[in-house]
Amino acid sequence: MIVARNTFTARPGQAGKLLSQLKDMAEAGGLQNCRFFTDISGDFNTVIMEFEVDSLAAYDSVHESYMTDPEIREKAAGYTELWTSGKREFLKSA
Repeated sequence: MIVARNTFTARPGQAGKLLSQLKDMAEAGGLQNCRFFTDISGDFNTVIMEFEVDSLAAYDSVHESYMTDPEIREKAAGYTELWTSGKREFLKSA
């Protein structure tokens, strides 16, 4: 099992909107064991979305659906305007 973690730094005042939109996207995409986090300490305006995939090949399939599925694309419209930077990590359970 691999955890895909996407960490975003939201634009000031946009963390809540970004979180809501990411939740809508995850629901439309049927992500497995999806979890969301916001900052309590550390960098301000941090929004994290984690989900599980069986392999990196399975992640590629998820990523492809996010690029091509009309429902997901509709839910994702404009979300890149809500954040300034981000990163993606893949973590393997030990």
